[in-house]
Amino acid sequence: MLILLIKTTIIALLVFFVIRLMGKRQIGEMQPFEFVITLILAEVACLPMNDPYIPLHFGIVPIITLSFLDVIINFIGRKSYAFRSFVDGRSVLLIDKNGLVYENLKKTNMSVDDVISSARSGGYADLSTIAYAIIEPNGKFSVIEKPQTETPKKPLRPLPIIMDGKPRKNNVNLAGMTEKQIITLLKGHKLRMQDVLYMDVRQNGEVYVSPKRKPCFTDKTRVTGGQNW
Repeated sequence: MLILLIKTTIIALLVFFVIRLMGKRQIGEMQPFEFVITLILAEVACLPMNDPYIPLHFGIVPIITLSFLDVIINFIGRKSYAFRSFVDGRSVLLIDKNGLVYENLKKTNMSVDDVISSARSGGYADLSTIAYAIIEPNGKFSVIEKPQTETPKKPLRPLPIIMDGKPRKNNVNLAGMTEKQIITLLKGHKLRMQDVLYMDVRQNGEVYVSPKRKPCFTDKTRVTGGQNW
């Protein structure tokens, strides 16, 4: 029992030292390689603590090896941008001046829903107010807002009516619109519904459309259910 207590104390102090060596960043701010090392550290540290018959060095040696590996990777990364990009990845632009970047959404395996929820979490419920949105290598969603030329008298809540080329029928009905009305509006811009990555409508009838391979734009339409959302 005393041996197990001593082993547990030594391993815990060693893991604490290694985590401090890796930096003070939170889990959500870790780069992919740092996150993997943290997961392995937790698993390796448990082995000698859980089994009194496993020698202490079976835990110490892997922990020290992992810590030095992290230090070496970070050192090389500071010297070589190409190596750092290979290990950590690069920032990816998800929204630019033309709207949602379809090819980058596929590259990052993100859906329009993922982008909307990330933007909403950052306080941006309306995609039309975003100039640029970037997914960082550590998974953080960064937003650069468009400059505000004027302040609206009443905040307007955008209601998604097309996502990934498919209509949100409940929202279309909620807005008091029809699919035929949407198709007609898109035809005016030489678009089909399946060509649209994202489209929303506001209570005043203003629509924001982000096609898959064309610049985003705004238009006006008639809504009869603006008071319902």
